[in-house]
Amino acid sequence: MAVSMAQVKELREMTGAGMMDCKNALVANDGDVEAAVDWLRSKGLAKAAKKAGRVAAEGLVGVATNGTTGATVELNSETDFVALNPEFQELVSTIATLALDGGSDADIVNAMDYPDAGMNVADKVTAAVAKIGENMGLRRSAVLSVKQGVVASYVHNASAPGLGRMGVLVALESSADTSTLEALGKQIAMHIAAINPLAISAEEIDPAVVERERAVFTEQANASGKPEAIVEKMVEGRIRKFYSEVCLLEQVFVIDGESKVGAVIDTAAKAAGTEIKLTGFVRMALGDGIEKEESDFAAEVAAAAGT
Repeated sequence: MAVSMAQVKELREMTGAGMMDCKNALVANDGDVEAAVDWLRSKGLAKAAKKAGRVAAEGLVGVATNGTTGATVELNSETDFVALNPEFQELVSTIATLALDGGSDADIVNAMDYPDAGMNVADKVTAAVAKIGENMGLRRSAVLSVKQGVVASYVHNASAPGLGRMGVLVALESSADTSTLEALGKQIAMHIAAINPLAISAEEIDPAVVERERAVFTEQANASGKPEAIVEKMVEGRIRKFYSEVCLLEQVFVIDGESKVGAVIDTAAKAAGTEIKLTGFVRMALGDGIEKEESDFAAEVAAAAGT
């Protein structure tokens, strides 16, 4: 079937594969973009899908914690200069603190009353747009809490206390000493910032994601020409490797480069004399999923057409 240049461009932005490879993938899969992504991966032409249609997003991620509760928010602006504005920084910090009170998504936080302003958060942001002179908006908010223990935090490359381009929360349920949990939680949060796990454990990964990976691995293994029994073992081995790469408790801890994160928690629990359970985490990076890297696609098309 015929495929459009727009489809080719979309697939290329998602996978980073070459233009002709993307066209061939779309033709082979009747224009189905998701199937084309898997086709490219099975051929070794793309490692993973990136999000398409990404646009630039600046601003700040704000983090606030209060013992057993932690919140992180993302307030976007047009340029990174605004992140240095003290009024903008105060706005983000205040919104993050407000989010501690049940601000599990941006709509909830936007409807909250902004302190001493006689307006809600959404209206306060609108007022800030008029004053600072740049469009901005609250994009995301997330909250973690535990009944007993701590929600630890880490801000990567902080531009001010609790503010930066990435914020991480880690929820640790335990009766252990608070200082012990805070130290452990911060180290795990730093690991999460660096490695970006998909889930805490294999049980939390969407089965559809696992089946998609299995299908790609199976096609790759079948291409080896080995017997079916060997192919099955190859696939299971790659699935285990996939889990070790994306599941937090199975990942190698970046702090020591040897132990698995789960083992680090177990060791800390033994030292504390009580169970420590990691119940949740949030990793919020500024512009994640909406940032776009521009390239001269027209020139690339022209060059390809001339070959």
